[in-house]
Amino acid sequence: MPARTGMLTLQQLRDLISVGRIDTVQIAMTDMQGRLQGKRLSAEYFLDEVAAHETEACSYLLAVDVDMNTVSGYETSSWETGYGDFVLKPDLSTLRNIPWEPGTALVLADVTDHHGHPVAQSPRQVLKKQLARLAERGWTAYAGTELEFMVFNDSYQEAFGKGYRDMQPAVHYNGDYSLLGGAIVEPLLKRIRTGMTGAGMYVESAKGECNLGQQEIAFRYADALTTCDNHVIYKTGAKTIAQQDGKSVTFMAKYDHREGNSCHIHLSLRDADGSPVMADPDRPHGMSEMMEHFLAGQLAFLRDFTLLYAPNINSYKRYAHGSFAPTGIAWGRDNRTCSMRVVGEGLSLRVENRVPGGDVNPYLAIAGMIAAGLAGIERNLTLPPEFTGNAYDADVPRVPDMLSEAVDMFSWSEPARVALGNDVVEHYINMGRVELAAFQSTVTDWERFRSFERM
Repeated sequence: MPARTGMLTLQQLRDLISVGRIDTVQIAMTDMQGRLQGKRLSAEYFLDEVAAHETEACSYLLAVDVDMNTVSGYETSSWETGYGDFVLKPDLSTLRNIPWEPGTALVLADVTDHHGHPVAQSPRQVLKKQLARLAERGWTAYAGTELEFMVFNDSYQEAFGKGYRDMQPAVHYNGDYSLLGGAIVEPLLKRIRTGMTGAGMYVESAKGECNLGQQEIAFRYADALTTCDNHVIYKTGAKTIAQQDGKSVTFMAKYDHREGNSCHIHLSLRDADGSPVMADPDRPHGMSEMMEHFLAGQLAFLRDFTLLYAPNINSYKRYAHGSFAPTGIAWGRDNRTCSMRVVGEGLSLRVENRVPGGDVNPYLAIAGMIAAGLAGIERNLTLPPEFTGNAYDADVPRVPDMLSEAVDMFSWSEPARVALGNDVVEHYINMGRVELAAFQSTVTDWERFRSFERM
C-alpha cells in the first residue's frame, strides 16, 4: 500500500530541507499519561546526527505526575539513580509533515537504554510486547479509537485564569449529530481534519456529541501501533490548532455533570493471509471459537486491566447510570449499554471496548485488551450468553468505580503480571498511587462549599 500523503521518507525530508520547506524536526516519545514529550531539533542537526543514531532525554519523563513533579516509587528513575538520560531512537516509519506548525516535521521515538535495550515501561514498548505475542500466533491486531472532546471559546490561558470555571462552550445545546450545531465549530473542525490529513492520517468524519460543545472526529482503523501513534499526534495537534484559533479543547473524561468524553476502542485480529481470526459465519453470532475465548477474556479480566483503561481520578466520574459510559461488565450485539459491544461481520467483526475515556493512553489500553483476550484464549474461557436489554440495571459484575479499586485489581492480577511483566505492573501501580495521593491531599471547591460556613 502506498504511503499516505503527509508521510515522509528520509530522502523526502532531505529534499524538503534542501529547498527550505522544512527547518524543524520534532522528535517525541509518549509518556505514561499519553502525552508527546520531546524536542524541536534543527532540521540540519536531525539529518546529521539524530536520524542515523538517536538523541537523549531525561529518564524522569517516565517517572513524573501530570504536573511534571518528580515523585517517589519508580525503580527506573529517581533521585537515587541520579535522573540520568535514556535514549530516544527515531522510528523513521512515523516521520511526517506537521501542517499546523509550518516548516515542521515530526518523528516518534522508541525509548531505549544506552545499550539499545527497550525500556519496558514505555507505553509504546508495552504495546509492542503484546503485539509480538500475537505475532507468535501469526496474528495482527487492527484498532480504531473514537476520541471525543469538548470545544470552548476560551483560550487555554483564559481558561487557566478562570480556574476552568464559567467557560463558554462553543455549542450551547446538545448537538449530537446536528449539522447546524456542527457548523458553529466547523472552521476549527475543518482545520483539525485537514491538518491531520496533511499529517498522513485517514479522516473519516466529524460529528457533534451530547455535551455542550462536544465533538468527535473519527479516523479509519489501522494496525494497532499505527492507530496509537496517530491518536497521540492527533490529540496534541488538535490542542495546538485550537490554541492557535484562540479556543481550547479538553479530552478529560468528565468535565461536568453531563456526558463525559469517551474513547471507544475497536479491536479485531487478522491472520498472516489477512483473513479475520474472529469471524466464522457458520457459528452463532458469526463469531469464531477463538473470538469467543478472546471476548470471554475481555469480560473475565476487565477489572484486572481497568487501570489501563481509566488511569485517573476523573476517569471514574464517567461511569454513571444511563450516561452511555458502561457500569456493568457484559457483552451485547450492538448494545451501547454494555461494556463490550460486538459490531460488524466478517472482516469487520470486532469488539468495541466502551470503558476508556478521552484521557486514556491508547498504547496501554490496547495492550491491556490484547493481554486480556490472550488470557481468555490460553485458558479456554467460555463466553457468557449475549446480554440483551439494559445492562445498567442488570445483575452483572461492575466496572470499578474508583481508581483505588482499579489499582488494587491491577496489583493482584496474575494475567497482568504474566502478560506485561512485574516491572511494568509495579511501574503503573505506582502511577495510580501517585494520582490517588495527589487527589487525597487536595482540598476541592466541593469541600469548601460544603464546609466553609455550615460545618
